Amino acid sequence: MAPAPSFDYVVVGAGTAGCVLAARLSEGGTHSVLLLEAGPEDNYVWIHVPIGYGKTMFHPVYNWGFYTEPEPTMNGRKVYWPRGKGLGGCSSINGLIYIRGQPQDYDGWAAQGNAGWAWRDVLPYFRKLESNERGASELHGADGPLAASDIPRKHELIEAIGAGAGELGIERNPDFNGERQEGFGYYQLNTRGGWRSSTATGYLKPARARANLAVAVNAQATRVLLDGRRATGVEYRQGGETKTATARREVLLAAGALQSPQLLQLSGIGPGPALQRLGIPVVADLPGVGENLQDHLQLRLIYKCRKAITTNDDLNSWWRSAKIGLQWLLFRSGPLAIGINQGGMFATVLPDSRTPDVQFHFATLSADMAGAKVHPFSGFTFSVCQLRPSSRGRVTLASPDPLAAPLMHANYLATDLDRRCALAGVRLARRLAGTRAMQPYVESEYRPGPAAASDDDLIEFCRNWGATIFHPVGTCAMGGDAQAVVDARLRVRGVAGLRVVDCSVMPTIPSGNTAAPVVMVAEKAGDLIREDARAG
Repeated sequence: MAPAPSFDYVVVGAGTAGCVLAARLSEGGTHSVLLLEAGPEDNYVWIHVPIGYGKTMFHPVYNWGFYTEPEPTMNGRKVYWPRGKGLGGCSSINGLIYIRGQPQDYDGWAAQGNAGWAWRDVLPYFRKLESNERGASELHGADGPLAASDIPRKHELIEAIGAGAGELGIERNPDFNGERQEGFGYYQLNTRGGWRSSTATGYLKPARARANLAVAVNAQATRVLLDGRRATGVEYRQGGETKTATARREVLLAAGALQSPQLLQLSGIGPGPALQRLGIPVVADLPGVGENLQDHLQLRLIYKCRKAITTNDDLNSWWRSAKIGLQWLLFRSGPLAIGINQGGMFATVLPDSRTPDVQFHFATLSADMAGAKVHPFSGFTFSVCQLRPSSRGRVTLASPDPLAAPLMHANYLATDLDRRCALAGVRLARRLAGTRAMQPYVESEYRPGPAAASDDDLIEFCRNWGATIFHPVGTCAMGGDAQAVVDARLRVRGVAGLRVVDCSVMPTIPSGNTAAPVVMVAEKAGDLIREDARAG
């Protein structure tokens, strides 16, 4: 369909959530949909090769490349926050890991005044979105748009880690999205046949042939157009021109936890005094816009390996690199078809936690930061993060310029709970590395290193080396209190015709990787929007 000035729905952001919304709302041909994306088409080959996120982690075209403001709790460091830019958004550049979180996470959402978001309510959407190679069951779906695949071959190093976990009393878990989350196991990945399965490939690509769906790439939204307190469309920049699109029914923001609150604030929806200081007329004084920012802080312990069996060894050797390249080209298998983190573990480290409170990602490679050049030695990484941090940050405007990046304040490790959990997680990682099963593999601890022994030493390690694990959420939280930005149907409070549908609506962060929960939110939102359209 040729671009038109008016659509039923204008979706801002063709990322993890936006591709789902555009596909679901355009089903049946009843409604016209415009999907705006600030980045390009997803035609870069390394988007689709599973290990390729090492190539997109710092890519100036496919990544926003944000940094937080200097973090006082992280010794004044600016922390790099990659965010996907282009069709599929973060689902095109993430680590592929398919995790839903814990049922208690969603029951907690419902308990905060969000009817319809308890585990029993969201499980059908998790099943709907999923095409699990293990087949359908009470907990899994088999014919959804997003693939969930097993890692086909066991790795010697990951198997040793599993044996070490067993020595610590941590049992094997064949399915982190099954009856229980706790335990050690292999992750399922969003891959299909050796290729990445993103929401762009799973949802949007099949939908683009529809006459009632228009997709505009390289089109950055700059503000929501309002008639009084009703959203009527979107202003955006494309090809050096300012353009507008009108929404007859609703504007749907799916720009993510950083840019959805930014767009609201640019449009006069947010904390009134802060907007007034920037000369932005206040349409709706919502103090919670940009607040409640949560993220998983990644603490990466790095070990030198006694055996040359790591991905470092593959990538540092021309002939081994050629071998793994041929494996993928000929058979769509090998390290390039898997990504970086194969093994995982969920454990409980604090005495007052009723469910697992830390998550491990076990990588058969090592680097100074995720996506950076691997170390010259045989190395592997134990990454541990606290699942439910109590620290809260915020996203604010840097200026009224819509093309300027927002100001991001993560506020990691700001609470005693978070510091205690970080210490307990690091010490569990060290106990695991010190098991009998790991002795044939651990040559030495490279980081933080044996000199870091006291609690103070390890907290300094966390502050100096801690990084995002790419899960910012919560900045347009749903709920019923004064800080809530959207209601349980994801409608922006006080503004008609406007919803937020992405990870920013999560009142608390799920206990695990956030990609699958975002798809679930968008699937459920599609039903809510269609219900409201039928009602009137």
